[in-house]
Amino acid sequence: MNNRLRKAFALNIEDGVLCGGGVCVWKNGEELCSICGGDATTGVPWTEQTLVPIYSATKPAAAACLLQALYDCCRDPELPVGVLWSAFPQPELTIGELLSHQSGLAALAEPAPIDDLLKCRQVIERSTPLWSPPQHGYHPQTFGPMLDILMLELTGMRVCDYWEQCVRRPLNLDFYIGHFPFEQESRVAELRAPRLQGRIPRSPFMSAYYELGSAVNRAFHSITGFESPREMNSYAAHNCGSPAKGGVASPRGVAMFYQALLRKLPGSPFAAEVAEWMSCPLCSGFDHTLLQHTSFSCGAMCEPESFFPGGGFGHAGAGGSIGFCVPTTGLSFAFVMRDMETGVLPGERALRLLRALGTQSNSTPEKL
Repeated sequence: MNNRLRKAFALNIEDGVLCGGGVCVWKNGEELCSICGGDATTGVPWTEQTLVPIYSATKPAAAACLLQALYDCCRDPELPVGVLWSAFPQPELTIGELLSHQSGLAALAEPAPIDDLLKCRQVIERSTPLWSPPQHGYHPQTFGPMLDILMLELTGMRVCDYWEQCVRRPLNLDFYIGHFPFEQESRVAELRAPRLQGRIPRSPFMSAYYELGSAVNRAFHSITGFESPREMNSYAAHNCGSPAKGGVASPRGVAMFYQALLRKLPGSPFAAEVAEWMSCPLCSGFDHTLLQHTSFSCGAMCEPESFFPGGGFGHAGAGGSIGFCVPTTGLSFAFVMRDMETGVLPGERALRLLRALGTQSNSTPEKL
């Protein structure tokens, strides 16, 4: 496996689809493979110490924090959101349904800034759901303030504070959600925007994404701030602590998080129930945001099987990063990079790595 992965990674560099990035694989508490190559910034090599923003690949780590806090309070994802947040537009919705993108609040009544949680809360409370459970649609941005508000009501801490105190620091993970030391800025790779050769690829999702005012467009822009790769290449973005997209990590940091989630690392703060909740799909079918078939558990993606094989779960991040684990085998995998792709799901370079890993099924995801 190690040699196959190294060859696949090298081909990505040689083919020009990857200018810099890293891959890490762990299994049952041991690192099996760590590969990196290319540049972190122009003329600066990517090393095992390089970090990079991972966008929505942050979501499972954030969700795991809320789920562990629920467990510590002797509660579970069946708890109605209204018990913690009475002014939420759908107070009868369960926390599990919210974490699986079933609230219908992917797009808000008006934009709200990512760094103003009070404003986000006010706008969420006066927004109208676009659909109701069991219909679902990915919440790319609003997922963040919703988790923060629930965590505040439950523990008095934001997700980034809980992650730092209870997970990252005790396990010494190279995976930050806020609390990012300024002196570590030199370790962060510079993201590059997607290189569009010719026309923008068209699909129902891409067409809706670029249609101003559409539900899909609003879902990706209702929470404003740090929307472009250029904005993400800043200390403010690296330290924003957004549970939806604020993670800055190395591939080892992401892979080790999933090992902790599976209780394969000594000192893991997660109860076994947390991984169980995150591995069980709560919705499956047509996604009103991504406009294709998706499946979500409490804070994680469960499909397509091409990326989350064998009952695995995890999450993709904008531009092509991905992390996941397979509970039945104890495997965890992470791929991160600096040069971004269009769309939401990772493309051929990640699929090439997964084929080399030997986990990919014959099915391939619909292109977005």
